[in-house]
Amino acid sequence: MKYLCGKNGKLSPLPPSRTGRINSGMAIAGGSILFLAVMLGLLIYSPPKEKTQTHTTANEDDALVMYCAAGIKPPVAAAAAQFAEEEFGIPVHLQYGGSGTLLSNLQVAKKGDLYLAADTSYIEIAREKGLLDEAISVARMHPVIMVKKGNPKKIQSIDDLLKADVTFALANPDAASIGKLTKKKLTEAGKWDAVSRSARVFKPTVSEISSDVLLGAVDAAIVWDATVNQHPEKASMVDVPEFSGTIKNVTVGVLNSSDKPQKALMFARYLQAPEKGQKQFAEKGYETVQGDAWDPHPTILLFSGGVNRLAIQDTLREFEQREGVTVNTVYNGCGILVGQINSGQRPDAYFACDTSYMVQVQPKFTLPLTVAETDMVIIVEKGNPKQIKSVFDLAGKDIKVGLAHHEQSALGALTKRLLGPLVHNDHSLYDAVQPNVKTNTPTADLLVNQLRTGSLDAAIVYRANISKVTDKLDVVEIKEGRPLAEQPIAILKSTKYPNLMQRLVDKLTAAPSRAIFESSGFRWRIASGSL
Repeated sequence: MKYLCGKNGKLSPLPPSRTGRINSGMAIAGGSILFLAVMLGLLIYSPPKEKTQTHTTANEDDALVMYCAAGIKPPVAAAAAQFAEEEFGIPVHLQYGGSGTLLSNLQVAKKGDLYLAADTSYIEIAREKGLLDEAISVARMHPVIMVKKGNPKKIQSIDDLLKADVTFALANPDAASIGKLTKKKLTEAGKWDAVSRSARVFKPTVSEISSDVLLGAVDAAIVWDATVNQHPEKASMVDVPEFSGTIKNVTVGVLNSSDKPQKALMFARYLQAPEKGQKQFAEKGYETVQGDAWDPHPTILLFSGGVNRLAIQDTLREFEQREGVTVNTVYNGCGILVGQINSGQRPDAYFACDTSYMVQVQPKFTLPLTVAETDMVIIVEKGNPKQIKSVFDLAGKDIKVGLAHHEQSALGALTKRLLGPLVHNDHSLYDAVQPNVKTNTPTADLLVNQLRTGSLDAAIVYRANISKVTDKLDVVEIKEGRPLAEQPIAILKSTKYPNLMQRLVDKLTAAPSRAIFESSGFRWRIASGSL
């Protein structure tokens, strides 16, 4: 028997149907009339369109796709919504999962813009596989045992998890960062086998096992401290020696599959900015990091010795384009640059001509990194018509010599240091050459140009200064003394953009940059794996 629901909510039997046959002609005519009525109604009535998302098509074309570790969802989701509202309406589509699961997914998909992992080990794996380039730290976490508020089971140690009346959950080591770390640390402590056998359940994300604790499905779970901090009224944390000193950096990487790297890097910088994403991380219980001051398109200042120009200018242009920043580069003699720094100018980074000109301003900068070195050489006209064979010949008769200025230029100071101790006719060679010196310039490129126009017979320059004109002149090697300059780079300690500047240094010391330096007359000084 069939039932319908009456007004009082009770089920009542349907009235019996009338039996009998229906005239077939009447059925056809009635059906035709009904069909015409329906079609006419469709022509007259147009149903309202379904509401679409507020983002425009143009904005959706600009949308970023981010693979995000599930346990980091709260601050990232909040920051993404704020970013879309504030910064040019760029939406961020978030895909959540365990760090390991997401890494596997993006390897298969080979598309997307950003990958945020709960610790840097996954970022390094992704980098080794050629999946990403830049990596930016956005928060710190450490593992703890999560229990219900008040710790009713009095759990104080890893061993307490093995008690008969205690149930607990773990994250899958192959899927989640916290699971991988838990296995690693407890294996080191000799406790993993016992703990893994006793776990009631393994789940793919930290969010799921923390929910099990909150819902009372288990008594405890090993999670991140930040996870517990998000539920101060419902949960407590227990620190244990096995995890002591274990800190993991939440890190976002820019994927090589991204066709919008500039926008992706902008959002990564946004997550790290103290006045933007870091506020969200702090509010959600994460330990924050030192981020750069927020600016959608920062402008930075780089001081560089003139000798470095050819080796770095292309890399700087590429960096500007990828990061969406402006790099104002001042090339000059390092004596002039040091004077400007000591008089109060503050470049965000300084790429010196020689170590001796970094030492003079070192307190204002971080520990310098020596990137390359180049030799000092004598250049002469093609065919060497004056038959110059060594630095001593520069003191000969009818020789027009060009030297860099010893106060304005590192090359000039190094030239004086090289020639000063050498003796020529009972005089310092440096002094003996002075009557032949027709010009003192702040940079070596000016000396190269003057020699090529015939204004000079010889000049002392860096080998790197002549890499593009070796067919237009001859080179005389300097065998006396130590004719060598080393090029270090350092970041201003007080820069507003320490992370951005470190990424610039990383670009300038990467393999593509090395190839440019070596083709420009430099020798590479950074040992493989030293960065």
